[in-house]
Order: sequence, then C-alpha cells, then structure tokens
Amino acid sequence: MTDTPSFGGEIVWRPTPDYTERAHLTRFMRAHAIADYTELMARSTADVAWFTDAVLRYLDVRFRVPYSQVLDLSDGIEWPRWCVGGRLNIADNCVDKWADDPATRDRPAIIWEGEEGATRTLTYGELAAEVNRCANALRSLGLGAGDAVGLYMPMTPEIAVALLALAKVGAVALPLFSGYGAGAVASRLADAGAVALFTADGTFRRGRLSPMKPTADEAAAHVPSLRHVIVLRRAGNDVAMTPGRDHWWHELVAAQPDTAESADTAAEDTLLILYTSGTTGRPKGVVHTHCGFPVKAAQDMAFGTDVHAGDGDTRIYWITDMGWMMGPWLVYGATLLGATFCLYDGSPDYPDVDRLWALAARHRLTHVGVSPTLIRALAPHGAEPVRRHDLSAVRFFASTGEPWNPEPWRWLFEVVGEGRRPIINYSGGTEISGGIVMGNPLLPLKPTAFAAPCPGMAADVVDSAGQSVRGQVGELVIRAPWIGMARGFWGDRQRYLDTYWSQFPGVWVHGDWAAVDEDGMWYILGRSDDTIKIAGKRLGPAEVESVLVAHPAVREAAAVGVPDAIKGSALVCFVVLSPGHAPGEALAEELRRLVGAELGKPLTPAAVHFVSDLPKTRNAKLMRRVIRSAYLGQDPGDTSSLVNPEVIDELKKG
Repeated sequence: MTDTPSFGGEIVWRPTPDYTERAHLTRFMRAHAIADYTELMARSTADVAWFTDAVLRYLDVRFRVPYSQVLDLSDGIEWPRWCVGGRLNIADNCVDKWADDPATRDRPAIIWEGEEGATRTLTYGELAAEVNRCANALRSLGLGAGDAVGLYMPMTPEIAVALLALAKVGAVALPLFSGYGAGAVASRLADAGAVALFTADGTFRRGRLSPMKPTADEAAAHVPSLRHVIVLRRAGNDVAMTPGRDHWWHELVAAQPDTAESADTAAEDTLLILYTSGTTGRPKGVVHTHCGFPVKAAQDMAFGTDVHAGDGDTRIYWITDMGWMMGPWLVYGATLLGATFCLYDGSPDYPDVDRLWALAARHRLTHVGVSPTLIRALAPHGAEPVRRHDLSAVRFFASTGEPWNPEPWRWLFEVVGEGRRPIINYSGGTEISGGIVMGNPLLPLKPTAFAAPCPGMAADVVDSAGQSVRGQVGELVIRAPWIGMARGFWGDRQRYLDTYWSQFPGVWVHGDWAAVDEDGMWYILGRSDDTIKIAGKRLGPAEVESVLVAHPAVREAAAVGVPDAIKGSALVCFVVLSPGHAPGEALAEELRRLVGAELGKPLTPAAVHFVSDLPKTRNAKLMRRVIRSAYLGQDPGDTSSLVNPEVIDELKKG
C-alpha cells in the first residue's frame, strides 16, 4: 500500500447464468423490484430498517413475539436496538424449524471428519435430538438464562451441539481457541464470570495427541465462578476428573431425554461473547445477540457465497476453530439457512499436503473457505496433489483473515479452480458478525479484490479529514448501523467507543487501510496500525510481501517497519524459504534488490532475515505486531492465539 497503490489488474472471472440465475441475490432483488447491485446497495444503505426487515423475512427468521420496530436509534448510532419488542430463540430457527418438518428432518446438517480418519454425519433430526439432550444436561446442572459457559473443545460435532444448546437454554456461549494455554482460557472465563466449561480429554494434531483437559483444569483453578466442567471423550487419553465438578459428556448428556423446550429469550438477549485480541491490554469481549450475529452470518453466507439449503445443493466448509468468529459464523449461518456444513478436526496438510483437497472430494464440498497463508503454503507443491482428487462438486472458494498476494490468489483460481470457480474474498471482523466487503455471484472478480461492500453495509474509504476518496488509500469506515454490529465490549463500554467511534463523530472506523479502484472494486491493504512510513511515504506490508513471495525461493514473507533515525521507519523483512533453497547473504541481497526494483529504491529493505516459520493464529492469520515487537525486544502483547509461539525467540534482533 504505497500512496499510489497498485491494484489487482484485469477482470479474470465474470458471472455465468449458472451462477446468477440460482443466486439468492437475484431472487432477493427480483422480489423487491431492484434492477441491479448498484441500486441494491443504494437502497439497503439509505434505508437500513427496510433492508433489515426484508432480510429477516427472506431468511424466514421466526419470532415468537413479532418486533414492533426494526431499528431504534434513540441512544445514538453507537448503540442501536434491533427488533424492538421481539422475542425469539435462535435455536428454534437453526435447529427445530428444520427438524420438525418431515421434508427437512433427514437432511444432513453436519458432516465431520477427524484427522485420524473417523467420520460422522448428523441429520437435522439427529442434531435436534443431540441439542435437546445437551440442553437438558445443562438444566440438570442448574444452568440457564444468562449463565456464561466456555467452549474449549476440538472441532467435533459436539462443539456445534453445545453452541446451539447454550442458545436453547438462554445461556451465553464463550467460544475459546482450542490451542489456548491455561492463562488465556482462565482470563477469558474470569472476565465473563463463567460458571461452566465444555472441554475434551484431548485431540490430535499432526498425528500426535494434544491433551486439553489438563489445560482446562489449570485454567479452572483460577476461575472462582466456575462450578461445572463437561468433558468430551475424544482422544481416549487418561485424565483426572474432579468429583462434583467434572462430568463426562457420554454419561451426563447421553442419558438425557431428546426433547426440550427453548428458553423464552428476547431478540436482543446476549447469545455470544467472542474474545478478540488487541495489541495492548486485555482481550476484548465482543457482545452479540440472538437477532444479531446469526442473522448477519446467514445473510453474508446467502448473498456472498450463495449457500442454499438441501443435500447436494450446498456443503460448506471453512478452515477455522470455534474460537475464531468464523467457527460460530459457520454453524449459525449454515443452520439458519438449513444447509449442510462440514467440520474437520485436524491439520489441513496432514498426513500429506493434499488433505484439504481429499476432504473436499470425499465429502463433495461445494464451498471451501481458506486463508491466503494456507494457500501460500500449498502452492509450492504444485498441481499434482490437487489433481489426485475429484473437485468437480466445488462451486466457490472463499477466503478471509488477511490480504492476498496476487500469485497465491492466481494459483488457487487458475490451478485449483481451473479459471472458472470464483474466489469470494470476505473481510470484516468479530465486531461485524461477518463482512464489510465481499465478492458475490453477480459481480466480476479481479485478483485479490473484493467485488463490493456487503448489502446493507454503508462502507466508505476516507482521508484523514473523514472525506470520501477513490483511487487512493484511506481508512475503511462504516456510516450506518447493521444488525450484526457488536453490542459493545463485555463490561467495558468506554473501550468500545474509544476503539471504533472516537475518530469521526457517528462513523465506525474499522482500523483497516482500503482503496476503491476505477472499476469500483475494493481492496483491503492491511491493518492501519501495520502501516510503514518510510521517508514520508506510506507502505503496506502486503505489497512488500507480494514481491517477495513471487520469488521462487520464498514460501512466506512478512514485512514490518522499525524505527530509523533518518527515515523515521526502516523496512525489515522476514522470509521462510521454499524446500530446496538455503539461506545466505547473496539471497538476502537479491531479495532486497528485488523489493527496491519493484517498489522504488527508497523502499529497499534495510534487512532480510531468514526464519523457519512466522507467528500465526490457528486460522493462519499472520501476526505482524508480534514480529515487530519480538524483533525490537518489546512486549509482544497477547500471544495466546498463536499456534507456534516458539518462533518468537527466532525473530529477536541479534
């Protein structure tokens, strides 16, 4: 992201009738006599209440007590109230609606595969029975409305069952990253005053046992409010059970009746607290409601990735963990639409680099959600691992988590997608309940670009004075509320206002650099706090990294700015080499010159360092702030979400 950004170039995919005619967007627009996407965006952002009401009806979201008003802004744009007076329990819409209908109760809801090769399928009827048993188990422990309950489990069907059962009883779910250490689990449970925790004995990662119960026990010792721990037997390893507090899932849940009533919850009752790490301070607990997060998830899933109900029409998989917002997004979005979703518990490149493609072929996946980092790791292995498998069922790829580099994007599109399957880029966040900008089946695609804002999202790119800009880099903002908007941070009203609403009055500032090109396509160019300024010139790390990974020796790269007495900041790059290449001064100098030649001599890196890996989260998001802090010998902040914290020492200067 230089001051004059280079964008993705030419259009490489245009919608065909096969995509446009079956699209949810087409059906929605025809129902409201909307001529094209431009008109949809104008109408959906000018009259957010109309659009939200129309979406709720389109998704057939059923209320026990109808709302009297879609949107109330009497407390200001920062604190909207949605579906005023309405009462619904989202579990009724996600599970019971489909299980109670003879036409849909035998439809697959969950397809699961474990790293070791085990598989299971639950129909909507079977899912309802399991959710009801789990809800009855929670009630047998005295748990219910308003109780905060942690989910620290592997990606098995039971984690989806528990998530939905917590909604059914009116409790508040706290999804936690399955790779957290005890301190990270304890701090989040304690912050929310959690009274119970779901966990497992262990799981498998790259063929090795990864215990979870000992970590849960260590965390529980620091959470005085915690009264119950429910343990899934997943790996079969021996674990200690505390009498009176700990309960085996197969003993407690399986013994319960398979019918249960849903709690009578208000539309704006809290459903989830999703914790997201900041650069400083304690993690932020983002609050979401029954009528908020699931509705936005289903809307984006329908209008962006065109997920449909019914076996064969859609089988959607996203590489994620329940502790990342895409986990609850996958469960709530798919079940609200009555679709089939896939869960995989394991590493996506184990026991071989073709595991993702094998998973897609085996389960006839129609939608495959990835991260750019994963594709950067798979692309050097070429087409052969892809060609081993029949991917003819795949209609869409999708991606989120971080900006793309052009070369890996093109590899996924051209080699895996054969130049005919769209990649639906998706960017937003935990506080959004989904996306701000996104591709869709009606609009063309350029490499790395987002086709447009999501319907109903009044997104804009602004300069430092808050004025709209096009063709140049600016801050990504949102000018109107949306139903998935965070209902603040748990127990910290002011921090929420300071984070998103303090820069421009009445405008949400998201913290990303963005740009819109001459064709109206959008680009996310990295976090604004990742931006490097060298001799007065702004530089986005993704642009540097794209140059580096285009070199055949480079598998992954990260670029950060460090203090420089003359330029203000100097550019330092970290490189992971592809197999068969060795580090050395000559290669480092070659890479330095390559960046300087592509971006301009003043932007030549001060140094290029070779490392074995880069710090990443389970969803493969690159943590540049950790890299910069480690290199400078500073406190890297919250590192609890990293899957490879051991690499931090390797990054330290000198």
